[in-house]
Amino acid sequence: MPTHTKIVNQEQLLNVIKEWKNAGHKVVFTNGCFDILHLGHVDYLEKAAEKGDKLIIAVNTDLSVKKLKGENRPVNNEIARARLLAALEFVDAVTFFSDDTPYNLIKALQPDILVKGSDYNISNIVGADIVMQNGGKVETIDLVEGYSTTQIINQIKK
Repeated sequence: MPTHTKIVNQEQLLNVIKEWKNAGHKVVFTNGCFDILHLGHVDYLEKAAEKGDKLIIAVNTDLSVKKLKGENRPVNNEIARARLLAALEFVDAVTFFSDDTPYNLIKALQPDILVKGSDYNISNIVGADIVMQNGGKVETIDLVEGYSTTQIINQIKK
């Protein structure tokens, strides 16, 4: 399947999720910048996918990454980041969000399972309240130590 077919807008994603849920699939949602894809990302996303049947990744837009990470980021533009994620066989859909948080997107999509890294406390995960109010689960996944995009960038600069 060509990678671009997994990259969808919110309206398309709502339709796809409806089909998945009607078929009895559990939908997992996570989000992030995923600027320079590395082992830590792959391990995290693979474990997230194992939590349900379909994995959706919401990617911060370029403007959103600049606000979060600084003027020199992202290294890879949003289309490149989305295509790399879509190339992973266990990823079912990739979409974008430009808000400071994915709260509105989570509210619209109503995933069954919301996943973030273990560097987050469940009580501080954006959208956790929505997911739990709708009978869903919020889970954290242990991260692979020693892997972060910022560390990679700093190592390259040396």
